[in-house]
Amino acid sequence: MRAFAFDAYKQPLHEVDVPEPTVGVHDVLVKVEAAGLNHLDAKIREGEFTLILPYRTPLVLGHDVAGTVIEVGGSVRSLKPGDEVFARPRDHRIGTFAERIAVDEADVALAPTSISTVEAASLPLVALTAWQALVERGDVQPGQKVLVHAGAGGVGSIAIQLAKHLGAHVATTASSSNADFVRELGADVVVDHRTQDFEQELSGYDLVLDSLGAENLAKSFRVLRPGGIAIGIQGPPTPAFAKAAGLNPVVRLAIAGLSRKVRAQAKKLGVSYEFLFMRADGGQLAEIAALVDAGAIRPVVGATHPFAETATALDGLGKVRIRGKAIVTLP
Repeated sequence: MRAFAFDAYKQPLHEVDVPEPTVGVHDVLVKVEAAGLNHLDAKIREGEFTLILPYRTPLVLGHDVAGTVIEVGGSVRSLKPGDEVFARPRDHRIGTFAERIAVDEADVALAPTSISTVEAASLPLVALTAWQALVERGDVQPGQKVLVHAGAGGVGSIAIQLAKHLGAHVATTASSSNADFVRELGADVVVDHRTQDFEQELSGYDLVLDSLGAENLAKSFRVLRPGGIAIGIQGPPTPAFAKAAGLNPVVRLAIAGLSRKVRAQAKKLGVSYEFLFMRADGGQLAEIAALVDAGAIRPVVGATHPFAETATALDGLGKVRIRGKAIVTLP
């Protein structure tokens, strides 16, 4: 079958012919109809996550899928052929830039019925990131103040809506051209990242979801109230993450060093920092699908590309500004 893979780190993505997936007893075989493009794909290809995700090459990329179940393993009871589904396959089983993929049924959910397949493919990775940050880690409650950075992006556009659904007062950073758009998503306060300094504009926040890292993360600590939490998805990873991920002692020591400065900055200010590397979870996707069908969350698709253009579309991430997600579609 057709797929897009890279042969070695820092090498370009290209079309390849790969064997059909092996369907395990707990797997569902999905005919891929649309797949989301994520910065995570580009970062893996560049070798930025080899410390925590040591993939072997060649590797078929792709972390988001929406499509139709065409076969199920012998122990699968929750899904059947013909079901329309969406998923973020678990780490070490990615590969949605392909015509078909076998996914553990625990990572799969029935797709929302009120949106298109393309829109469904835009959701899994970013919606799970937002859910695990705001619901699971942050336990956001009504009336709390939440800052979501890069509100017009893939994660940000969903996180604003979810935070608002949870009853939070939501601030976000965005360009002036996206100000009205993020307000429509639910942002109460919009800080123009080009002309305003969010650190000067905001204070007393309960939670910050940071997708930019570096100095942006350090400044985010300073807008939190004492006891507040900054959740970073750009890094650096923390010892708590390394322990939970079961990484070996040498890697854990290296990760402790990478985040020592950031953790010290947070501690000095009386706030906390957590690194989030989202995980696959079909149960959470089912809850997200219910919110989509209830009208609480709407997907944001900024660009679509035919499957044949997957490599150039991935290269274009971050270079061409779009709202929300870019998607590749299969015939």
